[in-house]
Amino acid sequence: MAKHREIYNKHRNLIRELLSDYEIRNAEDLGNALKDIFAGTMEDLLEAELGEHLGYEKHEAGVKPTTNRRNGSHPKTIISHLGESQIKVPRDRDGSFEPQVVAKGQKDVSGIEAKILSMYGKGMSTRDMQDIIQDIYGVDLSPETITRIIDRIQPRIEEWQVRELKKLYTFVYVDALYVKVKEDGKARKKAVYAIVGIDPAGYKDVLGFWIKEAEGAHFWMNIFEEIRCRGVEDILFISMDGLSGLEEGLKSIFPDTVIQRCIVHLIRNSLKYIPSKHYKTFTHEARLIYQAVSLAEAKQRFEELKTKWETEYPGAVKVWDNNWVHVEQLFDFPTEIRRMMYTTNIIEGLNSALRKVTNGKAAFPNDSSVMKAFFLRTCDLLKKWVKPVANWAKVLNQLSVIFGNRITDFVH
Repeated sequence: MAKHREIYNKHRNLIRELLSDYEIRNAEDLGNALKDIFAGTMEDLLEAELGEHLGYEKHEAGVKPTTNRRNGSHPKTIISHLGESQIKVPRDRDGSFEPQVVAKGQKDVSGIEAKILSMYGKGMSTRDMQDIIQDIYGVDLSPETITRIIDRIQPRIEEWQVRELKKLYTFVYVDALYVKVKEDGKARKKAVYAIVGIDPAGYKDVLGFWIKEAEGAHFWMNIFEEIRCRGVEDILFISMDGLSGLEEGLKSIFPDTVIQRCIVHLIRNSLKYIPSKHYKTFTHEARLIYQAVSLAEAKQRFEELKTKWETEYPGAVKVWDNNWVHVEQLFDFPTEIRRMMYTTNIIEGLNSALRKVTNGKAAFPNDSSVMKAFFLRTCDLLKKWVKPVANWAKVLNQLSVIFGNRITDFVH
């Protein structure tokens, strides 16, 4: 800000002269004047670029270093923060000039396209984006134009979905988010499977998204084979809900991975049998089970829960009985690792961000539109994932003791 003020003071007389010449009386007049100055400056920059390309300036006398010559100009409409402006883009005779200030095919020099992608990633409709762009920039972009801008990210998505991954992920979390997608004129519910991994340095990443109407061992085997082909050599732990065929499909590719049933989903499944007025109490008592300091205490807490709830709500207790092996498995590991196994804040944080895209949307037009929206939302989220997970040093030490070379070989 101080630098801008210094520049203004330096050129104050020139600016006052411009204000006088343009007869500026209000903010609208100033905007029009700035748009005019902006267009002229862009043309000067383009002329300077062409001069550098040719090796001589316009109207320069004497022998030229090339037989290539200026060849007039062509009009072009560009979009800036000031709205639309008409400029003249100079040409050369042999067509070798590639301007950088405004590249060939480029119309937006304001970052409007980036803003459109950001808005789409937040779940905004093309009509809403059209209104906002019109209100802020005075530019009338049709919904079709906005859609074309969004469609241009498809190659980025395809590249992201097959990018190389880390060789080892210590903890991997899998979950499904259900969306409605139009097919044959009808809205069908589809599952979008998200996989999040934590690398040996404790950093989180979204490994990818997969859309499918039905799941099974073959489906999951293909996904984990794809992940292996992208460079993953080992996964220590995986946390998931009761996704059909996942365990079998995973074990066929990563046989040594510890599979943990998601405790949060376990609580949610048991709450289906509990009246809402008892949610808080039941959840608190269930939490005492998996947060116990030892397996003996966990068993004691489970017996207390059984005694209190089994007679009136046997379905809720049966959910825990059927999945007790997954609760018991937690106590094979130290507290810090145990927390990483049952904590779902990471995948829940992703789902919460993605729901901001899906909420209020009746149905996506196709699978591709789902991937675009989820990819853009994830890009925003990854900007915030810049630190290792909490208490990672202690977790890493415990992992090193338990898994030895399976992790120490990948820690740099």
